[in-house]
Amino acid sequence: MSMIRNKKKYFFFIIIFFLLLIYLFYAVSDIVRHGYDRQNKIILIVKSIISPHYIKKIKENLFVVSNLKAKNKTLELQVRKYEQGNQGQNFLSKQIDLGDNKYTANFFFLPFKKLDTNLGWNAETNSLRAHYSKIYNDNFFSISGEGKLVYFNKKNLLTNNLRFKNLPNNISEILEQNTSELIGIRDLFFFKDQIFISMMIKNEDGITINLYRANLNFKKIKFKLFFETKEYWRNYNVFSGGRIEKFFDNKILFSIGFSKNYEAPQNKNSLLGKIISINLDNGEYDLISYGHRNPQGLFYYDKKNLVINTEHGPKGGDEINFNFLDYDEDKNFGWPNASYGKAYPGEENLFDINTFKKTHKELGFIEPFKFYDPSIGISEVIFLEKNSFCISKCLLVSSLRANSLYLINIDEEFKELLSEKRIYLKGNRIRDLDYDKELDLIVLLSENIPSIITIKVN
Repeated sequence: MSMIRNKKKYFFFIIIFFLLLIYLFYAVSDIVRHGYDRQNKIILIVKSIISPHYIKKIKENLFVVSNLKAKNKTLELQVRKYEQGNQGQNFLSKQIDLGDNKYTANFFFLPFKKLDTNLGWNAETNSLRAHYSKIYNDNFFSISGEGKLVYFNKKNLLTNNLRFKNLPNNISEILEQNTSELIGIRDLFFFKDQIFISMMIKNEDGITINLYRANLNFKKIKFKLFFETKEYWRNYNVFSGGRIEKFFDNKILFSIGFSKNYEAPQNKNSLLGKIISINLDNGEYDLISYGHRNPQGLFYYDKKNLVINTEHGPKGGDEINFNFLDYDEDKNFGWPNASYGKAYPGEENLFDINTFKKTHKELGFIEPFKFYDPSIGISEVIFLEKNSFCISKCLLVSSLRANSLYLINIDEEFKELLSEKRIYLKGNRIRDLDYDKELDLIVLLSENIPSIITIKVN
């Protein structure tokens, strides 16, 4: 009798074990097939147990058929992109339904190199495949990570072909003259018929990031060094910042990442981990804020004298930060002494014991307006007021990892987040973001194919 009971117990435990294995199989399959978009608490626990190395192996070996289908689809698109040249063809149109709000998304080929996802998002080669764009006057401009510059009439965004034109520049000449290697372009900006770029280069002193500007000339853009950070680091990393934004009194804003120098963000004598303003007349700069990790998005709202920035957290803790310049407070956003993320494995000893345990406010720093955990791979941010996308006051935030655009409604005093909607664009790491009032279009830059994506309210 006891043997029968024991057999029943063993049988019961075997069933439970196999059910658990089946659940773990589907949990892992969700991770490897859908990535960020299946990040519930249980799956996050599974991810903490199973190393990313093995998740990648599972993806490569267990889901061979689905992976081959995805690769074939990507290859087909790449062939189509190559064959159509600079036409910028509309290759996809989809309807997006968010309850009461309905949108149309149109996808156009961008004639730049695609991100190599097999190398990983932080590979140095992919630094040359991070592209940027900007609408200025009647034209849409885009620059590749390698420095190729193209443009077209912005009204082409409403047609089936963007019809890119090449705009020659002297970036390769600058590199040759200064015996430098291009690591990547980090932003594109226009002001008063001048074009600005931030550029990471490598020379005998190491890797650095500087600002260059030129007069807008449709025959050839001739950049000159405008602002030199004089900050150098030895090894490549993705924490460079590099965003450029309008400011007041003939000044611009410039964000600089911490470049894995953990002492620099809290050191006011270093430009690493800072947002600064630069006078366009004399190149002199002022410190706007410090304690930043990797500020990827930057926007200035003049009516509130407010600098809005987005930045990547470590493992979790991506932030949207508000810096009210009229407030009498220390403009310190805390990194690396405060974060709502956590340390990557092997880096735990780089941080204070309270860094990931206490709030920014408890540690004496400015709280983020919002943070994301798990990380969305936050990128650009812009502010909108009362249009077809926004009832009153809104933030538009793009993301790399989450393949999404976030529409965030905020209150009149910029104190409270009222609502948040997410437009999910599967398979599209959104690097850059713009809005054109005349066309009433949101325009995104995806680096996977790569492509230009327009979003319009139906």
